[in-house]
Amino acid sequence: MIPQTFNDWKNYIINDCKINLTESFVKKRLAVYLNKNNVETKIFVSQYGEQHLNNIIN
Repeated sequence: MIPQTFNDWKNYIINDCKINLTESFVKKRLAVYLNKNNVETKIFVSQYGEQHLNNIIN
């Protein structure tokens, strides 16, 4: 299930995935998502859709 709110997403990332949301981590992920030619971004879009990608970026 894709978290529908920021708080749900944050809880999922921190508690379920055990990922620390540091500034460094967020900047690295954002750089990937902003690059439409990145293979990882293409896979993300194919699995979750362009709208969800835009929600993540925003």
